[in-house]
Amino acid sequence: MSEADRTITIIVADDHTIVRQGLSTMLEMEPGFKVIGQASNGLESVNMVERLQPDIVIMDIAMPILNGIDATRRIKQISPETKVIILSMHSHDRFINELFRIGASGYLLKNSTGPDVIKAIHAALDGGTYLSPSISRRVIEDYVTLKKQSREEELYGELSNREREVFQMIAEGRSTKEISEILCLSPNTVKTHRSNIMEKLQVDSIPKLILFAKKLKIVDI
Repeated sequence: MSEADRTITIIVADDHTIVRQGLSTMLEMEPGFKVIGQASNGLESVNMVERLQPDIVIMDIAMPILNGIDATRRIKQISPETKVIILSMHSHDRFINELFRIGASGYLLKNSTGPDVIKAIHAALDGGTYLSPSISRRVIEDYVTLKKQSREEELYGELSNREREVFQMIAEGRSTKEISEILCLSPNTVKTHRSNIMEKLQVDSIPKLILFAKKLKIVDI
């Protein structure tokens, strides 16, 4: 069945309600598009994709509990056919390069127009990629020069999916009790993860862990 003959199913993930609702309304006006879910954080988007198996996810980066980069990584693991398009206010090189490395199909800045979003979706469905014009040249230049990862990026790469979830929530200031309830883990398991995270990231205090997260722009406190 061709793209024109079927309904394209979409999930919108953004922690700002007005952005989610506005984008969903705009997408629903496009013939053949159907928004089947809205997520307010990265973990919710992963769980929604696992359950609904959409064609497209429109993903913000700066979201609570699980950021858009790690959510994209998880989505491509559990649903490789789902295309992820990033819609973010951030244009940091680290975000862009990492997201394309793990399988994102598009990267749009939030000053993009509605037609830009539609173009990005069609490009992704055709197996291509789409970038906001203002960042296209820089991404190409970065691939040519093969930028070296920072020390923080290399250490962060050693964390498991679960450790990344716990790491972000600790950096957001969430308590052990709150993290255990969100992830359905025992407090002792959360404490074990915290210890392992600090060892892998080579930090010896929570303030240093938070600073580490800020350097990676995972949190902005």
